[in-house]
Amino acid sequence: MDMIFNGQVTGPVANRLLASNFDTRVLRPFIGADGRSYVTVTNARGQADSMPVGNAYATLRKDDWQILDDVVTKVGLERLRGVGDLRAAGLVYNIPNGMSKTVLQTESMSDINPASVSMDGLRESANDRTVFELTNLPLPIIHKDFHFSARQLATSRNGGSPLDTTMAEAAARKVAEEAERLLVGNSTTADQYAYGGGTIYGLTDFGGRITRVITAPTASGWTGSTLLDEVLAMMQDSRDAFHYGPWVLYMAPAWARYTGNDFKDGSDKALRSRLLEVDDLNDIRTLDYLTGYTMVLVQQTSDVIREVVGMDLTTVQWESFGGMQINFKVMAIMVPQIRADQNGNTGIVHAAPAT
Repeated sequence: MDMIFNGQVTGPVANRLLASNFDTRVLRPFIGADGRSYVTVTNARGQADSMPVGNAYATLRKDDWQILDDVVTKVGLERLRGVGDLRAAGLVYNIPNGMSKTVLQTESMSDINPASVSMDGLRESANDRTVFELTNLPLPIIHKDFHFSARQLATSRNGGSPLDTTMAEAAARKVAEEAERLLVGNSTTADQYAYGGGTIYGLTDFGGRITRVITAPTASGWTGSTLLDEVLAMMQDSRDAFHYGPWVLYMAPAWARYTGNDFKDGSDKALRSRLLEVDDLNDIRTLDYLTGYTMVLVQQTSDVIREVVGMDLTTVQWESFGGMQINFKVMAIMVPQIRADQNGNTGIVHAAPAT
């Protein structure tokens, strides 16, 4: 067993991490062309460089690592739709060396009084100051393990065939799915992950979100106009909370069969196309882990939501059973940070039919 607690380490894996200031690249050794073991490090010029290691524990060639990394990245991108949207919009906060930190401490800020208007500028405006409140956001590691036997690796290498990446794909998929579930707010591990005086909330379980009851498309009398009116009402809810867009509308998969239909009888456009004509509604996206006929309207600005990334999808390796089993762990530190001001105002509107 490997443990790190209060600076005390137990086990070879923990020792390597602590000695390298939690740089996970020490757990990604590869066999160079000369047969020696190497790890990738950052040199004095800030560039990636290969450094030989004295204890020969590398079991994979550099090409083997490339195969695993390509598979893990590809599968991760397929499942990280909501997280990917945030990153594409620049709504991301990167934490260097996130493995060495367990919480992110941030501040919420109160508003101040409006500015004064006068002809000569001599009128004294209200003299006030903002109030700050500290909040903690846990930074857990999302991880999934798999392994190969030394014999499997030898068979692959001697036969000239690439590694079977099936388990790597499955592990990466599970890690990415959990990161996406944390964003949605229905994690399979814990609906609300708490640590260090802070809690991770998602789009559908954040206590400060705006909620609205909408009409299910299966209800009698429902039409495309019903949905349009209710989306407009959701946008007004956001404006009433002093959040004016732009927005992205996330919908549960069950909505797809309705938004793809005609907006109304005889219409030449789909309901989805009609919704996208609304000012400041930038996109409509399906999130796999939204349930029923749930919708979430999200203002895409950093004061409302951002993805905190302490580590992208990464695969590390270590040995056990005297080197007869090669263990791998796909892991990431990716958590959503849902934000509201000190008055509780936010730009997230969570809508669902009455239950």
